[in-house]
Amino acid sequence: MNQNIAIDGPAGAGKSTIARRVAAERKMIYVDTGAMYRAMGIFLQRKQVDLSDPAAVQAAADEADISIEYQNDAQQVILCGENVTGLLRTEEAGHGASLVSVLAPVRRKMVELQQRLASRTAVVMDGRDIGTVVLPDALLKIYLTASSEVRARRRCHELEEKGESCRLEDIQKDIEERDYRDMHREISPLVQADDAVLVDSSDMTIDEVVVRIIRLYEERL
Repeated sequence: MNQNIAIDGPAGAGKSTIARRVAAERKMIYVDTGAMYRAMGIFLQRKQVDLSDPAAVQAAADEADISIEYQNDAQQVILCGENVTGLLRTEEAGHGASLVSVLAPVRRKMVELQQRLASRTAVVMDGRDIGTVVLPDALLKIYLTASSEVRARRRCHELEEKGESCRLEDIQKDIEERDYRDMHREISPLVQADDAVLVDSSDMTIDEVVVRIIRLYEERL
C-alpha cells in the first residue's frame, strides 16, 4: 500500500523542518530533494558538462545514481556509490543546484530517482512539485504555506541567530520574487495539487503543524 507523504509549498514555509519531524515521528524516511539536486550539481560539475547543451546534460544525467541512506539516524546522500553528504552545504553546491534544477533533463532524471526511492519504502518528501509530479499518488498531500511577511520574519530570525544582519523588507521582497518564479516557471511550476490539504502555518507553531499533518495521515491510514 502506498503510504507516502508529499509536502509542497513556497520557499520559507518550513517544509524541510516539518517533513523531517513528521518522518521521525512516524519512523519513515525523509527524502531531502534539495540535497539530491545539490548532488546532481556536483556530478555535472565533475563531468564538466556544458549546461547550455541539452543533449550533453541528458547524457550525463542518465549516468547519475543518487540515493538516500540512513546511517546512525542521519541522512546520507550517496552519489554513484560515494557519500557526498559533507559536500552539499557549501555555497558552491547550492549555486550548482540552482543552475541544474531548471534543466528539463535533470528534472526528469530526478523525478525518476525520487520515485524509485518512494517505491522502496514509505517516505516523507518535500519540494515544489512532489504532489503534482513526483508522487501524484501519495497517500497524503500537504500544501504548506505562510504569508510572505511571516516567512520573511522567520528567515530574518535564522540569519540573526547566525550573527548576520538582515532587512525584513529586503527578505520579504526576495521571497515574493522567488514565489513568482516558482509559480510561473515552465517546468513543474509550484501549484497546490487538487487533492492536497492546505495548511497555513502563519499562526501555528512547528509542533502544531506536525500534529496536524500526523493526524491527517493517520486518518488516511
